[in-house]
Parts: sequence; C-alpha cells; structure tokens
Amino acid sequence: MAEYRAVQGGALRLKGVSELGVKKKKKKNKESKKLLGQITSNQEEGEESEERKRQTVVDKRTPAQKAFDKMQEKRQIERILKKASKTHKQSVEEFNRHLDTLTEHYDIPKVSWTK
Repeated sequence: MAEYRAVQGGALRLKGVSELGVKKKKKKNKESKKLLGQITSNQEEGEESEERKRQTVVDKRTPAQKAFDKMQEKRQIERILKKASKTHKQSVEEFNRHLDTLTEHYDIPKVSWTK
C-alpha cells in the first residue's frame, strides 16, 4: 500500500478545459447585425418603416430552388383541382373498376382449409 500513497486523487484535469465543460466561441453573424440595425433605424423613422422592412427581406434562394418551389406549388394546385373535380361516388366507382381489371393473383388467399 505504500506505493500508492504518492498518487493524487480526484478527477483528471486537462489544460484549456474549464471545470464545467468545454465552452466554444460563437460565430458572429454579420448579416443579422446589419439587418437588425436596418430594422431599428426604420422603426425610428415611423411611417416609412413598413416600406423599408419589405425592402430588407432578402431572398437567399438560388434560381433552381425558386423554380423547384414554383413547380411544387403548381403541382399541388393541380392535385387539389383534380381531387375537387370528382365526387366521392365517382372516385369509388373508378377504384372498383380498377380492382376489377386486376388479375386473381392480387386476391386475398384462403386462410382456413377446414371449410
């Protein structure tokens, strides 16, 4: 036991690490400060603030992203119009016609062999 008396007890301490944990520096966002400054200056001006807020909104999407969003919206509108054009009764009849055209391969198999 005499060999272990020189050993220090307690937690391991590392250089550059605080006792509560590692603290990372936050990156400063220059654009958000710029926009914040513009908004605060616009509020001080009064009536013109609404017009300038509209101008400060910057669309950071690429042309491809804009086109994608536009096509998504167009397809969604088409889907809604297609569903709204049919009544429930018409859609059920169409679905039944589709099921009639399927082969017997898709039928539910018989489970019980006793009957």
